[in-house]
Amino acid sequence: MKQEYSDWVHAPAAKPDTNAQEAAEARQAQLTKPPGALGQLETIAIRLASLQGSVCPTIERVQITLFVGDHGVVAEGVSAFPQAVTLEMVRNFACGGAAICVLARALEADLEVINLGTIDPSPPEIQGQVTDRRIAAGTANFLHGPAMKQAQLQAALDTGREAVIQAKESGTQLFIGGEMGIGNTTSATALACALLKTLADRLAGPGTGLDPDGVSHKAAVIEKALTLHRPHLTDPLECLRRLGGFEIAALTGSYLTCAQQGLPVAVDGFIAGVAALIAIRHNPDVADWCLFSHASAEPGHKTVMQALPARPLLDLGMRLGEGSGAAVAVPLLRLACALHAGMATFGEAGVSEKDD
Repeated sequence: MKQEYSDWVHAPAAKPDTNAQEAAEARQAQLTKPPGALGQLETIAIRLASLQGSVCPTIERVQITLFVGDHGVVAEGVSAFPQAVTLEMVRNFACGGAAICVLARALEADLEVINLGTIDPSPPEIQGQVTDRRIAAGTANFLHGPAMKQAQLQAALDTGREAVIQAKESGTQLFIGGEMGIGNTTSATALACALLKTLADRLAGPGTGLDPDGVSHKAAVIEKALTLHRPHLTDPLECLRRLGGFEIAALTGSYLTCAQQGLPVAVDGFIAGVAALIAIRHNPDVADWCLFSHASAEPGHKTVMQALPARPLLDLGMRLGEGSGAAVAVPLLRLACALHAGMATFGEAGVSEKDD
């Protein structure tokens, strides 16, 4: 049965500004360097110009929103860490000790942590530092049925949307969605397999540190779940409802909304990339607004990038999640903008141009 969603889920994406893009291309052609000498830095600046509608874009205001949720499939022994770690990491985020907290401070970015569904609620001492949007005590075990009810999926999508609208209204120029949830690489791998019609043993990876036997078990659990749900895996959002997590759904909602609101988004690694794949399969124009930040060390990420297709900006062997890889890419985006705006043109510098 086809599920019904709020009208906003189906709203069209904004269109990049082709006039700003052409003006940025013309400016690049006049800067004091050989054409193309700055490689992808030129491409980044021109693309950001089209997304911001400005000849000289800037990335000063960055919003990092971290979506958190637990996964019922953890009961199948698919993670190297116990489920309690999800809430323990929420406490770490609230206290500023996690990697993404350090990166946000270094970037002077705004950071919000949203609890969509840990097994236990956030403890009272950190509730002021964590936004409570708890839908349930984790998703259901998708080995036995759908991970989410339709209303739960809609609530998670809505949470992602609300985060982006709030960021846009505050003047954010770049949105980063992060995630945390023990078991979420299993969910993301199952989703990638469903969307790309690929066997789990090709995409399953170690996640938080599984050994080879653990990875094989993880792949077997995913294959069993795919067999159960396969008759219903015909629509990206239905795949998400059956195999996803609250945090992955919130990421998907945030990417759909970034495209609708005309807000560029830096997509993190494997889990965020799968959420972007879902959003783009639902509305292909979402791809215009996505900057894929880095190549995750998770084996499934390369396949997802090839399917989109997309070329990540960085390859640092990272696989932490939390939005950390996207945050690490922010200085690169800022430098691309600075070069584009700050370099002199041939005329300004009195430098002769290339002979025709």
